[in-house]
Amino acid sequence: MGSAKELFEGKPTGLPAPMTRGTAVYREESDPVPEVRHVAGYDQFVEFCVGRRVQAKELAADAGRLLWFLRANGSEIANDSDLKAAAAVFAGNTLARLRPDAVWTTYEGGSPTVGNGEMQFEVDRLLDVLRSADDTAVQGLVAVVTDWAQEEPDDPPAMHPLPVAQPAGVIPYVRPSLPEATYYSEDGAPIPYGRRWDDGGPDSESYSVDSHPERFAGLHLVARALIAHLTAVYDVEVHEDATRAADLLMEARDVLAAVKVTPRSSGAAPLTIVVTGYPGVMVHAGVLHDFSFPVCGCDACDETVQTTADRLEMLVLSVAAGGYAERYPIGSRRWSEYALTAFDGSGSESGKSEPVPAPADRLRKAEVRLRSFTGGWNPWPLRQR
Repeated sequence: MGSAKELFEGKPTGLPAPMTRGTAVYREESDPVPEVRHVAGYDQFVEFCVGRRVQAKELAADAGRLLWFLRANGSEIANDSDLKAAAAVFAGNTLARLRPDAVWTTYEGGSPTVGNGEMQFEVDRLLDVLRSADDTAVQGLVAVVTDWAQEEPDDPPAMHPLPVAQPAGVIPYVRPSLPEATYYSEDGAPIPYGRRWDDGGPDSESYSVDSHPERFAGLHLVARALIAHLTAVYDVEVHEDATRAADLLMEARDVLAAVKVTPRSSGAAPLTIVVTGYPGVMVHAGVLHDFSFPVCGCDACDETVQTTADRLEMLVLSVAAGGYAERYPIGSRRWSEYALTAFDGSGSESGKSEPVPAPADRLRKAEVRLRSFTGGWNPWPLRQR
């Protein structure tokens, strides 16, 4: 059958720890998350290949041949849940082998995926699609995988913006007191938001339920406190006008207020803070990136006003401290990217994606402006005392 080492790169491991959708995680730079490229659990599929007089090693080295094999034997594989799981792992490892930047990723409540920042394949769904696909569809999928495998990685070096500490004597930001309340389920039981789910993860039905959005009302107080803090500490211009919500690239519904805070320094990133009736807050930072608070208020994501306020404050205060960077365009796909380093040194986050659809002239202006800030936006200037 061939050993695992002969089939795929490195020692096989378990799946990576699942990430929660809709949350941002600040991690210490000294505690990197190991990348997973070779997952164990495909021995039964290798035995299945032997029974069909096919060398698993050859399938592992030829993704196109593997896809056709999975299509031809899809019904039989689907009838055995253990075999199907093993086939999905084998397929994922084969895809990860195609590119040096391809890794396994798992999300709470979702199926494992394999890919890089530009393309992800949900391996369980891949098997289901192949089982019912016609020849044309399989040929198209093989072409997509082949093109993806042959693309040259064009990622530039990671951005590491460095925030500056406020000098002594500057009044620190203080979170306002947030209203406290107990929320109840339909059967009258208190809902322990923030710790609803055990190790088994959220119920599948909970992803479509948003039972108590009013628990986020305190975010409006936090947004106002942040605006007041920025105004008191930094040399800025402040314009409050609901039409400023147009700064967002995402759609903002039920806008209650929009405030643009622009530092009096062309090298510092402006912020537009939009208060919505959800209740929630949306922030446009710099020129091309929007952030929502909460990201998702559904019961499965289980966000609380406290954890969401943490993220909102971290974004705003870190941008003002110079811990924010943007880059556009990246590579042939012209993706956009941001990086955020926490103002207090607690961690960092980053993201890369296709830009939200925007007028061509807006993207062009963003591209020109960001050429001057390859190392990140500057810290905001302080008010003169």
